Amino acid sequence: MTAGNGANGSDRVEFTEESAGAALRAACQSVDLDPAGAELLRLGSNAVYRLSTAPVIVRIARDRDGLPEMERAIGVARWLAEQDFPAARLVPGLTQPAMLDGRVVTFWENAQDQTEYATLEELADLLRRLHWLEEPESLGLPYFDPFAKVWASLRELDGVITAEDRGFLEERAQRLSKEYDRLDFVLPFGLIHGDANIGNVLRHRNGQAILIDLDGVSLAPREWDLILTALFYDRLGWHTRSEYEAFVHHYGFDLLNWPGYSVLADIRELMMTLWVGQQVPTNERFAQEFPKRVRALRTDGSRRDWKPF
Repeated sequence: MTAGNGANGSDRVEFTEESAGAALRAACQSVDLDPAGAELLRLGSNAVYRLSTAPVIVRIARDRDGLPEMERAIGVARWLAEQDFPAARLVPGLTQPAMLDGRVVTFWENAQDQTEYATLEELADLLRRLHWLEEPESLGLPYFDPFAKVWASLRELDGVITAEDRGFLEERAQRLSKEYDRLDFVLPFGLIHGDANIGNVLRHRNGQAILIDLDGVSLAPREWDLILTALFYDRLGWHTRSEYEAFVHHYGFDLLNWPGYSVLADIRELMMTLWVGQQVPTNERFAQEFPKRVRALRTDGSRRDWKPF
């Protein structure tokens, strides 16, 4: 459910379950943890493992150049802990992030024994609380630039798409970039999560809802943290009407009533599609999904058969 970044072409191909597993073993050895029986929870922009021998989540970044981004995420996590904000917590006592075998690795406290997501109401409550925070300048948070991600993702699709599809996607990106520049945002500018969706709000074993995946925390109009939930309901059908209405009630703003909604939705769809394209060389499920998404964008067809990842 994320847009994701990626690495250069060769790194992307190398990032498989096998290579991620090797990175996991090296990472655990470096901090005296046992990787035996570790469960692979996700393999996309990051390989995410839940250790069976310790209450630890190990995240291994696909992007070999992602050290600055992860350093910011570490800083954000520590600051949110100081604010007593419900979010992913770092394993204490370790130097983080770590560079091991050319990969950026981070170690997080395992908040649950089995994957359980919180509700959209709780996501809305967390976002409203996050958006009230004023970040310290020491975090050095960047401005969220969706088209920096779009153009970077397009560059990484060599060998994955046809020249015709590339031309279509580039033309779409150029048009959306111009439309984005004309948007009149109505919510305040400030701190955002950057990838706010139901997949990034977990149920802690203590019952509390927490935000995870802090890599994209940045500064932007707050509409960006509402668009995925609206898109998942309106176009993809991944949320019900009652779920979406509960989200709106708890946050206090309905993005579907904002004139710029369709532009943000189009941009997010493009980012989601390009992210899927980046995973094509190493995963057959993504290889089947990518052309379906491109076809839907090209023909303005239904998105209701898009699969969540």
